[in-house]
Amino acid sequence: MLRSWISQASAAGSAAWVTVPRGERDPQQFWLSVLGSLRQTTPGLVLVQPLTAAPDLDGWAIAERLLKDLAPLQDRIYLVIDDVQELDPAETQRQLELLVMRAPEELRFVLATRHDVRLGLHRLRLEGELAEIREPDLRFTVAEAEELFDAAGVKLPEPALLVERTEGWAAGLRLAALSLAGHPDPGRFAEEFSGTERTVAEYLLAEVLDRQSEPVRRLLLRTSVLERVNGELADLLTGDSGGERVLQDLEQANAFVVSLDARRSWFRYHHLFADLLRLELRRTAPGEVTALHRAAAGWFAGHGYPVEAVRHAQAARDWGLAARLLADSWYGLQLDGQAATTQQLLAGFPAGTRTADAELAALAAAEELAHGSLEAAERYLSRAERGMASVPDARRAHAQLLLGITRLVLARQRWNLQAVAEEARRLQAMAEAPDAAQSRLGEELRALALISLGTTEFWAAGEDPERHLEMGVALARRIGRPFLEFTGLAYQTAAGIYQSFTRAAERGRRAIELAERHGWTDEPAAGLAYVILGAILAWQMRPGEAGPWVQRAERVLRAETEPAAVLGMHRARGALELARGRDADALAAFQAAERLGGRLTAPHRLLTPTRALLMHTLVRLGDLERAEQILDGLGERDRDHGETRIAAAVLRLAQDDPRSAMAALAPVLDGSAPVVWSAWQVEAFLLEAIARDALGDAAAADRTLERALDLAEPDGVLLWFLLHPVPGLLQRHIRQRTAHPALIADILSLLAGNRPAPPTGPPPPMEPLSDSEIRVLRYLPTHLSAPQIASELYISHNTVRTHMRHLYAKLGTHRRFEAVERARALGLLAPSPLRGQATLPR
Repeated sequence: MLRSWISQASAAGSAAWVTVPRGERDPQQFWLSVLGSLRQTTPGLVLVQPLTAAPDLDGWAIAERLLKDLAPLQDRIYLVIDDVQELDPAETQRQLELLVMRAPEELRFVLATRHDVRLGLHRLRLEGELAEIREPDLRFTVAEAEELFDAAGVKLPEPALLVERTEGWAAGLRLAALSLAGHPDPGRFAEEFSGTERTVAEYLLAEVLDRQSEPVRRLLLRTSVLERVNGELADLLTGDSGGERVLQDLEQANAFVVSLDARRSWFRYHHLFADLLRLELRRTAPGEVTALHRAAAGWFAGHGYPVEAVRHAQAARDWGLAARLLADSWYGLQLDGQAATTQQLLAGFPAGTRTADAELAALAAAEELAHGSLEAAERYLSRAERGMASVPDARRAHAQLLLGITRLVLARQRWNLQAVAEEARRLQAMAEAPDAAQSRLGEELRALALISLGTTEFWAAGEDPERHLEMGVALARRIGRPFLEFTGLAYQTAAGIYQSFTRAAERGRRAIELAERHGWTDEPAAGLAYVILGAILAWQMRPGEAGPWVQRAERVLRAETEPAAVLGMHRARGALELARGRDADALAAFQAAERLGGRLTAPHRLLTPTRALLMHTLVRLGDLERAEQILDGLGERDRDHGETRIAAAVLRLAQDDPRSAMAALAPVLDGSAPVVWSAWQVEAFLLEAIARDALGDAAAADRTLERALDLAEPDGVLLWFLLHPVPGLLQRHIRQRTAHPALIADILSLLAGNRPAPPTGPPPPMEPLSDSEIRVLRYLPTHLSAPQIASELYISHNTVRTHMRHLYAKLGTHRRFEAVERARALGLLAPSPLRGQATLPR
């Protein structure tokens, strides 16, 4: 790179180049090389006087001589010293430091080194006189790699794959290009490229591994079984001490060791170097690999890293140990929102072990539930219950806990609300048991039980679902379980919509902020929050803002695992289509919701309102006969629901029968036929006003219309006024003494067609995003820095930066916040809720 720079800058006549030989210990020889190189430049030939070797000539004298000769220098000279790290003894480095600090301004030093050397450069750094080009700057971007491959005549379908695999290492990419020349399948080569490839392995062996002392080589080989390593773990696997210092020295020497944290306590090896180390370990000590994995599993388990503990136990093929570790950590991982991780770990067991071990069978049941396979889950649960007798006494209580949680999830997916409540209360009792109550486990169980009870009461339209939810969320926050807090907040969002849009939107914002911070945006609870926020905006007649939320929910929620939330999602889609004026699409959404509700084993609180909206939509489409058939097919109890009576009134008004409409509405207006959601009362009073006006009772019509406006104003519920347009009645009313002139003006504006046109939507990304890029994209809305994102994803900082550059290019943006906004507009990220009122940002 330096030679290219000199050539392109036309600086050959002003650049002096010195390469320090390996292990250079002769100061005189080094300084004579410097002097000779300076004399080869045009200005140096004039100013620097020749000097020959002599026994009494030392480096200090030569440095002073150079300072004197170069004092009158007026033309720029670049002194390039390569492999400075080889300069020895320390006295020679001090002599060089003297020259650097006292040299004339036109003498510029370019020092190339494999690791930092002690030259007092910190002073120049503080003064802004030091330009540093370090390893992250030297890593190739995808565009630079493509240029390298083009020069080598190599065409790759996905060059980013090799860049990620080599972590932008220039020599690795060059070696890959050489190997790729003439290869019959470049794409496959790139996918399989590793540190075991012959040319790469030879380079790494010669340049890195073979240069290390035997203790360092032993540490590198034995710790290569790890994805990350610290000093204590290195000491355990080697049986030596001082591992942290060795790792820090290797990282400082750029020996393909990467620090993962600011304290430089955790490290990993470059991907290609790790490949080579594992190959060399298998070649030189194949019998040690299993024991190393087993020792690592014990260390990680004992230090609170359960995922890595299980993976190492599986790598050691110690299935009993792996099963115990996973069973012990499964509950905590679930509460941390790592369901996908537990599924991956469970997939690492041979099929036979899942049925032979009772605890693994319970976990397998939970995995089947995550995929919506209820029958398979019940079979695994039966096996777990039958095998409970073989579980050791010391583990039986924990196994019962796993069974209880899995039974609770099964009951919820079966929509057996009574069983959910029973299992939740059983968990609450376990939490209050003497041995659990004294530990953190008791509080976690209690928080889970409270939130489960609250969600059950919400769906079953219990008297006070928010009480248990509020208690559960507060407890989860206090004990530091953000996933439980997030889940509870999502259900509080759903429950809050029946009291206040503003309150519900605020809770939804908090839930989604937690989801985005922790990478839970694809969790079912997030889907529920999306549904509620989309529904709020649809009822407020803001379909352009509601659409992305409903679309996001549709990508996340599945009827197999979240039937209740999916029913609500269909209902939100129907309201959105009504707001857009697409009645046929709304009808399809309400029909889908009704079909799903009919498959549930217990009544759903949204089923009656959904059926009422279905009747509304049929009336709007002019199909009064089908609406009448639905009404006639209802039992007496269903016909007396407030929402059904309102739908009947809509039908009667369409049949020009205002008196029958008023008769249907009377129990709703006096409260004897309650509604699930108070917004229905807005429609009831609006319909009453329409009926009164049709009968010529203008005064009564104005009174009931004012009451409808009273109820609509706090949450901005405008959709009813679009479904039942009465511009004349509203224009007359605004001339009366009304408390809502601005609201009436908004409604009239909507009826006049002055609402924003549906957005056409931004063009899609220039090319599809990869899975790795999407994982990084999910962290961009957070306040995490790129190194922190790298730590969360267990990848390098450089890899994150590469993915971010690709994201900017594909999304057509230049900055992080622009990429986030663009991704939200495309529906790749959830929209960001506004603070304060029940609104969300555009």
